[in-house]
Amino acid sequence: MGIVKKDALRTTVISYVGLVLGYLNKAVLFVILLSTVQIGIVNLLITSGLLFAQLSNLGTVYVTWRFFPFFRNETKQHYGFLLLNFLVVMFGAILVTLLFFLFKEQIDQYFVRKSPLFINYAWWVIPVGIGHVFFLLFENYLRGLYKNVLPVFLQDVALRSITTLILLLYGLKWLSFDVFLMLIMLSNTLPALVLFFYLMRIKEFTFSLKSISVPRRFRKILVQFSLFSYVNTLATIIVVTMDAVMIGGMIGLAAVGIYTTMVQITSAILVPFRSIARVSSPIVAKHWKDKNLAGLQDIYQKSSGVGLFIGLCSFLVVFLPVRELFSFINPDFQQGIPVLFFLLIGRLVDMYCGLNGIIFATSKKYQYDLGFTLFLCVGVFVLNYTLISAGYGIAGVGFATGFIYLFYNFARSFYIYKAYGLNPFQASHARLFALSFAVIIAVVALEFIFPFNPASATFSRVFRIAFIEVLIAMAFIFPVILFNLEPEVSGFARRIYSELKKKYIKL
Repeated sequence: MGIVKKDALRTTVISYVGLVLGYLNKAVLFVILLSTVQIGIVNLLITSGLLFAQLSNLGTVYVTWRFFPFFRNETKQHYGFLLLNFLVVMFGAILVTLLFFLFKEQIDQYFVRKSPLFINYAWWVIPVGIGHVFFLLFENYLRGLYKNVLPVFLQDVALRSITTLILLLYGLKWLSFDVFLMLIMLSNTLPALVLFFYLMRIKEFTFSLKSISVPRRFRKILVQFSLFSYVNTLATIIVVTMDAVMIGGMIGLAAVGIYTTMVQITSAILVPFRSIARVSSPIVAKHWKDKNLAGLQDIYQKSSGVGLFIGLCSFLVVFLPVRELFSFINPDFQQGIPVLFFLLIGRLVDMYCGLNGIIFATSKKYQYDLGFTLFLCVGVFVLNYTLISAGYGIAGVGFATGFIYLFYNFARSFYIYKAYGLNPFQASHARLFALSFAVIIAVVALEFIFPFNPASATFSRVFRIAFIEVLIAMAFIFPVILFNLEPEVSGFARRIYSELKKKYIKL
C-alpha cells in the first residue's frame, strides 16, 4: 500500500477540495440560479455525454489499465500502446457521431412528448462525449505511469472551479442561458486537452505509427478483452445513464433536474474513494501479474474499511439533517429526499465492497462479470419501468437503483470470495456500524425532544444543522480516529496531522 498511500494522500486532499466545489455547484448554485427544467437539460446532456463516451471508447479504456504493466517499457516507447488506443478511440468517436445524426429523428421522437426542450440542445452531447472519452483514455494511461495527481486535479478542482465561475457569471445576468450552456459543455473538453498536451510535453505521446509494435502473443488477448470490456462497461454506463434518460422520456425535464441533483450529491461522496480506486487499479493489476493473492487480500480489505467509513460518514452528514438543509431551497426538491436516501444506501454498499469491480475486471475470470453487469442493467430497467408506470415517480427510480446496486455488489463480492478466497469484510467493521446506529438513534431522539419546524427562523434551522453535524463529528468521526477503530483512516488522519505539524514548526 506504500504507493497507494503516497498518491492517495495527495489525490484525496485534491478530491476533498473538489468535493466542496462539487457541492457548491450542484447542491447550491445550480439549485439557486437555475430552474429544475434548466438543471434537467444540463445534467441530461452531461449524462448522455457519458453514454457517448462509453460507446466510442470501444473497450480501450479498461485495456489500458489492465495490460499496461505488460507493455511498460520506456526504451521501446511502451510498444506504441497509447497511440494504438488513441486511434481506436478516434475511430469510435467518429463512428458514434455518425450514428447520432443517423438516429437523430428517433432520439427526438423519444423526448418530444415529455422533454421537448431537450431536443434543441441534444447535439451538445457530441463534444461532451468526445472530451470525456479522451480524458478517460489519458487518465488511465497516466494511472499506469503512477501519475494520478494531475488528472484528479483537472477533473475535481479545475473543471469545477470553471463551472463555479460560469455559474456566477450567469447569476450576475452577464450570460444568457444558451451562452451559459455552451460554456458549460465546452468546459467539459478542457481536462482532455490539458492531458493531451501534458503527455506530449513529457514525451509519452508520439504520432509515429512505427512505434506501434504490440507483440503477436498479446494481440488476440487484447482484442478479446477489449470486446468483453466494451460490452460489460457499456452495460454499466447504460445503468448510470438509464435513470436520467427514462425519467426524461417518461416523466419530464423538471423531474430529471431533481433526480440528477440527488445523484450529483451522492456522487460527490464517492470522490475520496475514487481517488483510492484510481491509485489502486494498477497495483491490483500488478498483483494479478505477480500472482500475489496475499497482496490482493490486503488491499481489498483495507479499501473496504476505508470505503465503509467514508460511506457511513457521508450518509450521516448528508441525510440526518436533510429536512433542515432542504428547508432552504426550492420546495420542489422535497420530493428528492427519498431518492437521496436510496442512492446513499447504494453508494455506501458500493464503497463497502471496495475494489471488487477492479479485482474482478483484472482477474482471469473477468468474462463472468458480464453476467452480473447484464443482471444489473436488466434489473434497473425493469424496476424503473415498472415503478414509473405505477406512479412512484423519481422515488421509485431511486429505490430501483439503490436496491439493484446492493444486490449486485454483494453477489459479485460473493463470487470473488468463492473463486479466489478474497474477502473484503472484517469483523472489526461491526464497530463502525454500531457507532453509526448510535448516532442515528441520538438524532431521532432529538426529533422527539425538539421537533423540527420548517417555518422556524433561519438562525434556528442553521443552529440545528450545526448541532447535528457536531454530534456526528464527536460521536462518530473522532472516536473512529482516536480509538483506531479503522486503522487506515486513523493512519491517514495522523499523517495529515504530522504534515501540518511539520509545516507549522517550520513557520
